[in-house]
This record gives sequence, C-alpha cells and structure tokens, in this order.
Amino acid sequence: MEAKKKLTLTFYQKLGALFYAFAAIDNSIREEEIKKLKEFVKKKWLTIDELDDAFGTDAAYQIEIVFDWLSQQEHNDIHAYFDEFVAYKNEQKHFFTRPVKKLILETASAISESFSGKNKSELMLLAKLAIELKKE
Repeated sequence: MEAKKKLTLTFYQKLGALFYAFAAIDNSIREEEIKKLKEFVKKKWLTIDELDDAFGTDAAYQIEIVFDWLSQQEHNDIHAYFDEFVAYKNEQKHFFTRPVKKLILETASAISESFSGKNKSELMLLAKLAIELKKE
C-alpha cells in the first residue's frame, strides 16, 4: 500500500495517540489491545512508506512509542487525543488517502474488538472516526 505523499513522524505520533484513545476509552488498557496494536504496526503500518526516524528506525514504530508513553501517564484526556487527530487530519488532508483511511479504521476496530468485542464507548468512538474520515 502506498501513500501519495511521504508521511511524517507527526502523522504516526497522532495515530499512536488515536489508537491509545480506542484502547483506553473504557478506562483500562488490556494486554490483548496492546498485542493487536503491535500486530497491526508490524504487519500493516510498516509497509505504508519508508520514512525513518532520527535513529534510523521505521517511523511507523512511533505509533507504538506514543501509545506506550501515554499508557504510562497518570492523566489522559482520551477525547482530546481524538480531537487532536481530527484537527491534524483536517490540516494535512493530503496524507489521508483512501487506503490510509481504511487502515486507520481497520486498526481502530481491531483494537476495540480484541478484548471481549466492542463496547458502547468504543462503538461510539469508531462511528465518530468513520464520519471524520469520510469528510474530505
């Protein structure tokens, strides 16, 4: 899968925060959710482009780095992470190709589904994300 434009570290960092929001929306992050995120990063996000960070590591790992960092923080505003992602998407629309949007939804859905299926909070957040990603 190719992106039309070369993605940035910020792009992957915003995704890390977004996916953290999906895992933490029910006030608890489960091991299954972490495993599912890492699986998607390795199997799908690493193939998006060939951008490396300052250490020569594939930039897609920023998704995991931000997710892990947020997991260790005491106070997190889940809805703020979602809103920041939406603001970024609206500012950088050229990064959000149809395949990238599809993979974002697929990843968020898989994280939500990974532990006992999707709960009401996750379903509502997924619906909001789907609506935002349909906007041009």
